[in-house]
Amino acid sequence: MLQLLNKRRGQSTLEYAVLTAVIIGALVSVQTYIKRGVQGRLKSASDDIGDQFSPGNTNEIKTVKTVSNTVETFNAGVANTSMNAPEQTNTTVNSIIANVDQEYWVSSQAAVPAS
Repeated sequence: MLQLLNKRRGQSTLEYAVLTAVIIGALVSVQTYIKRGVQGRLKSASDDIGDQFSPGNTNEIKTVKTVSNTVETFNAGVANTSMNAPEQTNTTVNSIIANVDQEYWVSSQAAVPAS
């Protein structure tokens, strides 16, 4: 009776080992497809954002103009400041990407000029 119980335990352990090997084999075989799907979604999301930024070739001209009208009074050691009109701030930003034809982006095959 004891020998029959030991054989079943060995068979049960062998069944678990085979089941684990089958699951690991399935995951390894599907790994490439999962990786491609994730990379495709990442590329799609980055393409939706817009053009790539080039810190070395971007020139930015930023002009900030702030206008305010205040009145300051000083009476008996107490200073008082009040605004006569709301403060106005105008910001103008112009960005220019220079030397695009000379910039190189690294691809998986070779360095090619940016288009």
